[in-house]
Amino acid sequence: MESELQKLPQPETTRPSQPESIDEGSTKDDRPLLKPDPTNPQLQVQSQSSSPSIEELEKKYAPYVRHDVYGIMGRGELPWTEKVLLGIALVTLVPMRVIGATTVLVVYYLICKICTAFWAPNREDEQEDYAHTGGWRRTVMMQSGMFLSRVMLFVFGFYWIHETYQPTNLNGNSNNEDGSKQQAEELERPGAIVSNHISYLDILYHKSRSFPSFVAKRSVAKLPLVGLISKCLGCVYVQRESKSPDFKGVSGVVNERIREAHQNKSAPIMLLFPEGTTTNGDFLLPFKSGAFLSGAPVQPVILRYPYQRLSPAWDSISGARHVILLLCQFVNYMEATWLPVYYPSQQEKDDPRLYAENVRRLMAHEGNLLLSDIGLAEKRVYHAALNGNNSMPTVFHQKDD
Repeated sequence: MESELQKLPQPETTRPSQPESIDEGSTKDDRPLLKPDPTNPQLQVQSQSSSPSIEELEKKYAPYVRHDVYGIMGRGELPWTEKVLLGIALVTLVPMRVIGATTVLVVYYLICKICTAFWAPNREDEQEDYAHTGGWRRTVMMQSGMFLSRVMLFVFGFYWIHETYQPTNLNGNSNNEDGSKQQAEELERPGAIVSNHISYLDILYHKSRSFPSFVAKRSVAKLPLVGLISKCLGCVYVQRESKSPDFKGVSGVVNERIREAHQNKSAPIMLLFPEGTTTNGDFLLPFKSGAFLSGAPVQPVILRYPYQRLSPAWDSISGARHVILLLCQFVNYMEATWLPVYYPSQQEKDDPRLYAENVRRLMAHEGNLLLSDIGLAEKRVYHAALNGNNSMPTVFHQKDD
């Protein structure tokens, strides 16, 4: 695979790409996007005398710029035809879809409740899950979860999802012809699914196809309905650091799960978004190398959301506004490309950053995506600027030690 990557043309970049210095690829930042934290050691904030123009912002923060009918942050001026369509959808589609989505959520919660009744969860390193439950319980949770996730996407207007499976020849190299799902499944089981991150809908799609575990905030485990469901999925919760000598941390738990999934077909596979945040779907941000520390093969997946009116990308728009506008769309579209399982070379196993960068380059090439070197810190700055923060900060990256 490494020799094939050397033949690939270097994808276009928005700025020269630099290696990501953060190895904790699975942890999530709980700080609000609209309030950059000046105490962050990765940021040095400097006030500017004047705010840049919208054109300058869009050029600098291109991976987070929306290009749909609804404009910046979903607050653009709409033509009267779009207003009429929104009005019709608000009184017809939205109520039905809300009822449908709620019903699906409650039904799956009850299924999980029955399957976990009188059964103790797996507890290890401050984690708690039912994903390692075996027998009929695991089968029922997994099959019903996959089916109901697809039903949920249908409720959201994703009636058809175009999927492409690229086959692998005897040398393990991919070609450009469409393959079948059966061909893709004949490969050795990967330890993790590596996907670009565009929207919260990404999780629903992957749950409907592979029922993977993923990293979530600790607070998710305490939410009504969703809390139990996340435990049945086997989510790895982000927790505070512990002084215990046996404490593994999120990265340690994730990589242990990846190795387990690679070696054991009955173990839940991990879903990783190594970019660490969402984009508008046209770019690929730097991959955090924490997801590649295990050295196990990974399954790259490229998602796209073609649109006519509203982009399903959750980039620079509030969650509530985006969900409402999404429910108002009569039809939504999704495309998924499953690349061949990526088997790392020994050099890539010894260098997780090289492994991560090579997978990123492959996904950018096959998905026709632009490489960008900005990340979550710049996304915070962009959001603050869009919200009229006059003292917009400038971000300076510190060099790796």
